[in-house]
Amino acid sequence: MEKSTDRRVRKTKAQLRTGLAKLMKEKNVNDITVKELVEEVDINRSTFYLHYTDIRNMLESVEQEMLEEIEVLIREHPIGLNENTFLFIADLFSIMETNKDLCAALIGPTGDMAFIYKIEKIIRENSMKALTPYFPTALDDLKYSYDFCLNGSFGLVKSWLLNNGSETPEHMAKLTYHMVMNSMQAFYNPILEKRKSRQ
Repeated sequence: MEKSTDRRVRKTKAQLRTGLAKLMKEKNVNDITVKELVEEVDINRSTFYLHYTDIRNMLESVEQEMLEEIEVLIREHPIGLNENTFLFIADLFSIMETNKDLCAALIGPTGDMAFIYKIEKIIRENSMKALTPYFPTALDDLKYSYDFCLNGSFGLVKSWLLNNGSETPEHMAKLTYHMVMNSMQAFYNPILEKRKSRQ
């Protein structure tokens, strides 16, 4: 009975997520009402209130779940100049594929940029912590190089989500990884050459 209940709860929440994603593509989340959402997904208002207090609470709950998933990925695949970075990117694209409609809504013109900044902050803090030991004498330039990689990756993800790209998460992960590593290599090589010339 408990498994059946859990399954129903997951199904209901999935329906609400789908409905919220659809409505967020049309209007700002602050303009969406519970009435609109439950009518969109054909669920009773009382069912909605079993899980959330209002639309903003629902969005915050969904976003928190996604942030926690990202933090788990970082712990499982610590970011650095190694294969862990690819594994992290691959898993991140898998999460986005699973939540593609919602991610597209969040990243779109009526989305929640505060949530995007939270994701960027988590990834930036962990990435800089991992990369700093490699470039102790070029930290200022490293920040700019990292921001170049992060913003380029964000643009790639945005294009994939908003244009409903048919490419697989695996393909996008490989593309992102190669672009990031090539950019970091271009940053690293001049530093390496300087070190060699001083020896």
